[in-house]
Amino acid sequence: MRFGRAVRSIGFVFLLLLITGAAFAQVGVGINITLAPPALPVYEQPLCPGDGYIWNPGYWAWGDDGYYWVPGTWVEAPEVGYLWTPPWWGWEGGYYVFHTGYWGPHVGFYGGINYGFGYFGTGFVGGRWQGDHFFYNQSVTRINVVNIHNVYNERVEVRNDTHVAYNGGRGGIEARPSAAEEAAARDRHIDAVAAQREHMDAARSNPDFRASTNHGRPAVMATDRPGNFRGGASAADNHGGNASFVHPKDMPVEHMDRPNTGNAKLDQKYQKQQAKLESQQEKERNNLQKQQDKEHAQMQKQQANAERQQQTEQRHQQQTQQMAQRHTQQRQTLQSKQVNTHGAAPREGKH
Repeated sequence: MRFGRAVRSIGFVFLLLLITGAAFAQVGVGINITLAPPALPVYEQPLCPGDGYIWNPGYWAWGDDGYYWVPGTWVEAPEVGYLWTPPWWGWEGGYYVFHTGYWGPHVGFYGGINYGFGYFGTGFVGGRWQGDHFFYNQSVTRINVVNIHNVYNERVEVRNDTHVAYNGGRGGIEARPSAAEEAAARDRHIDAVAAQREHMDAARSNPDFRASTNHGRPAVMATDRPGNFRGGASAADNHGGNASFVHPKDMPVEHMDRPNTGNAKLDQKYQKQQAKLESQQEKERNNLQKQQDKEHAQMQKQQANAERQQQTEQRHQQQTQQMAQRHTQQRQTLQSKQVNTHGAAPREGKH
């Protein structure tokens, strides 16, 4: 397919910037296309690899061979307090204009596009900075609470459920920047860091990510770290046996160490309390796993489509995370009662 007529001259681009620069910041000069970007694919978010990583949603970029997919990935924030404003396409002056993403203290306008996982068209609700630490909203992001404890749950109502990847024009998202988003565009910004640029370059050089090859459904849609395309998430991966999902059977079993207060009778009492709690938690873990296995079997029998499988896995992930957090709180409560009784709490460890 020939795309020569799709790209405008640089001189005309600068003219467009003079006209629209006040309204939309961070325009990618020279990338202006007459062909609309494909719809955003539906995919599963990989688990966050560690504290301080911010989700960067996947998007369509333009290269010599047309549109190509840049997989969503987790990227470490360049500075404490900084958030990522994703790139986006907008219909302006008869062309699709690409607006680059940036880091800043506030999330700016990104076309009203629903990228998912906290980027639902306006702002970002996947997490927030509290002091020097980033806290993750478990209701919209995939976090392993065994490794990351700075989390919270805040339900989010998503009104924009479309997968359209551009703003304005025929069939595009009808959204304009708010006063707060315009102010965010004037904040101090940091351009995409080296890991993000290398991630995009790797995607551009890989023929599998080209829309002309994958027809809008790339084999790898998201990765846990930039450039890690082997361990990426795809629509085909969304089933119960995929190791990228954390189910009850995948959770490490937590045991509390035997109490050693110096009082044999008291230690025996504490051991019974611990054994009872661990037995209850093991039973709950097994019951939840059986329930999820049953739902997996039903989906396979009914030959559920990828979107339904994703929704089910997202629900399973949330169930598992909530259970793990609840179990941790139960163990901490028991230890707190024991230390308040005797003044020395037994330690908790992984076995």
